[in-house]
Amino acid sequence: MAKPFQVDVVSPEATIWSGEATFVVARTPDGEIGILADHEPLLAALVTSAVEVEGTDGSRTIIGVHGGFLQVLKNQVTLLTDRAQITRGTKEQAAELAATLAAEDS
Repeated sequence: MAKPFQVDVVSPEATIWSGEATFVVARTPDGEIGILADHEPLLAALVTSAVEVEGTDGSRTIIGVHGGFLQVLKNQVTLLTDRAQITRGTKEQAAELAATLAAEDS
């Protein structure tokens, strides 16, 4: 089993998702990044897209995010987003939801 680490997805309104995960995939201006335990420290901007979090129980949570930042430090991943919402659909549907969130900010 992969080593777990703490993940928090936070927007100004609420904590969207918090818990232990074994893998996170997010999109930055430079492309998609995958994060496992013991990742080197990192700070990156997030683009409007889908974020995928694989929980320690094997579940996958897909979150549409609009902007913000991703921080990796000491086996903790924090996504500070302008807007975010969990979706029950695919990554493509989450990306569409993120675009909708972005349009609402305009």
